[in-house]
Amino acid sequence: MKVRIHVSLKPGVLDPQGRAVHHALEGLGYKGVEDVRIGRLVEMDVADDTSDAALDEMCQKLLANMVIENYRIEKVA
Repeated sequence: MKVRIHVSLKPGVLDPQGRAVHHALEGLGYKGVEDVRIGRLVEMDVADDTSDAALDEMCQKLLANMVIENYRIEKVA
């Protein structure tokens, strides 16, 4: 089974990379971009019988920094 883990910074956590991209877009003349937040995508192939609890545990223990990040698990058909 293919799984995608979307990891993003929690609201209120400063995102210097997102701010730099926002500034660069403005410098290139793009108008209307109000905010940019940078995250990451982790794609994994796991056994079909991998439980939701196991996926959640992987995220909490390794894939996301629970202090400053949120995650969302997406199972790809």
